[in-house]
Amino acid sequence: MSRREAIESAVRILAPRIPRHEFEAVTDHALGSRGLHAAAPETAAWLSLTAYIRHRLTDYDDLLNDGYDVESARFFVLDDMNAVLEEWGSPRRVQAEDELE
Repeated sequence: MSRREAIESAVRILAPRIPRHEFEAVTDHALGSRGLHAAAPETAAWLSLTAYIRHRLTDYDDLLNDGYDVESARFFVLDDMNAVLEEWGSPRRVQAEDELE
């Protein structure tokens, strides 16, 4: 199984109802990110999925632009992120303590 196939499989498990165009964007990000290159496919898929949701589907970047620090901005978008994960059928949720790392 190729790395792409392994990441695609992990994304499908993590978010079985993710829309197709977002599935492609998450997969491409996981494959193209230098920071995720050495990560296990499951880890790369989860980190890519949560980063995509945070930056594309919440007010996170607007909060940063408004002067909020990273920790506060992550706190304020946590519920929105988990709502998207729920909508996409994910068995996982982002925990507040995960956001502090």
